[in-house]
Amino acid sequence: MKMKVGFYLGCLIPTEQYAYEMSLREVLPRLGVELVEMEDASCCGAPLRSINLLLTLYLSARNLALCEEKGIDVFAPCPNCHLALCEAKRTLDSDQKVRERLNSMLKEEGLKYSSSARVYHTLDLLHDKIGIEEIKKHITHPIKELKIAAHYGCHLIRPADVGRPDDSENPQKFEHILRAIGANTEDYTEKLNCCGAPIMITHPESALTKTAQKLKAVQEHAFNALATLCPWGHRMFDTKQSNASQTIGETLNMPVLYLTQLLGLAMGIEPSKLGLELNLSPIEQLKVMGGGE
Repeated sequence: MKMKVGFYLGCLIPTEQYAYEMSLREVLPRLGVELVEMEDASCCGAPLRSINLLLTLYLSARNLALCEEKGIDVFAPCPNCHLALCEAKRTLDSDQKVRERLNSMLKEEGLKYSSSARVYHTLDLLHDKIGIEEIKKHITHPIKELKIAAHYGCHLIRPADVGRPDDSENPQKFEHILRAIGANTEDYTEKLNCCGAPIMITHPESALTKTAQKLKAVQEHAFNALATLCPWGHRMFDTKQSNASQTIGETLNMPVLYLTQLLGLAMGIEPSKLGLELNLSPIEQLKVMGGGE
């Protein structure tokens, strides 16, 4: 399979969650995906949704139009960005007046939204577009003897009526990919619980408590690691695990990795190329860090 996608990184990934970007840049080209840089991209508008909805729609429409101008689809690995782009696409495709108004604004930059670009997240790009069988062909160092929990996060599966990469009640694509790279996984009661990130600014102690409660649950279910596909969730579980531990007064010792880091290891890619030295959780206790091409 060969395809080109506009690599829409959003705000958090290129400013803090470098490991996600590094692992995507290593893994996806080997699976036939060419990542096209979006040099003129802007914020998706999600942070402004409750302040100025028109501006939110404009910013998302602008990023969609940039990819449409090049005749390529959009790849947004951040669930928040993916949701904003999908919401804008749904609104513009269903409301002609809004579409005409935004296109009159985009015209000042020589852009036009035409509804031709599809929006992918890492989950549906891997599972639906590339496919499980194709992924299996590239696995040279399967992740064996590890039980890994999947964290979907809130915006990756909700709200369902917008059209998300997986089912909002019983998502399973993440687990399908984990099994394809050789790992063991299973559902757990807290699988769909929030990481706490949405309330980190206004209620940090409550946010960290939610982070700690989920990490504690993953430990109690005897998982060896937690896998993420959201930079915000990864930030909470990996970067802030120590703070979360103090919030509930219990020891948390859970390795947290991006799914794309695990996939890269299973493909035999050097750990340093996947940004594993940037993970702050205790990933060194996992016996899959050898890697190497």
